[in-house]
Amino acid sequence: MTVSVERLKKRAEFLRVAGTRRKWVTQGLILQGAPRPGIKPDTEYAGEDRLARVGFTVTKKVGKAVVRNRVRRRLRAVAEQLMSEHALPGWDYVVIGRAQTIDRPFDKLIDDMRFALRRVPDAKPSAPDARRPNKGRGNRKPAGSTKAGDQGR
Repeated sequence: MTVSVERLKKRAEFLRVAGTRRKWVTQGLILQGAPRPGIKPDTEYAGEDRLARVGFTVTKKVGKAVVRNRVRRRLRAVAEQLMSEHALPGWDYVVIGRAQTIDRPFDKLIDDMRFALRRVPDAKPSAPDARRPNKGRGNRKPAGSTKAGDQGR
């Protein structure tokens, strides 16, 4: 089954895929995936929209701009080879480059992507990151207390 592949470009699309917390981590890359809203990817008629979308991202932890761009190019080349055959129609994917991506042999990157594409649809959502504070929740002072030394009246 061949699927046409387009790119994710808007930040909101990346955040929606990341928000599902469905991912698979390999040595060379991290693959996040989410079914697109309004499309039932497991039905026969999802074939009307034989489209999978993919986006690429690499954090500054990986290296400077030259290194990040090289990692992104390698990931795009891997996705070009595999996505049309192995991606599910109606799904969005985000491929995240890692520090090991730059030195990983290309055939191993292909194996990593193929393995991750098989595993992501069945992956259980990961737990929320406990290191990140909940913005706007739990950081409020109790009502009535205005100063640190004020013990209440």
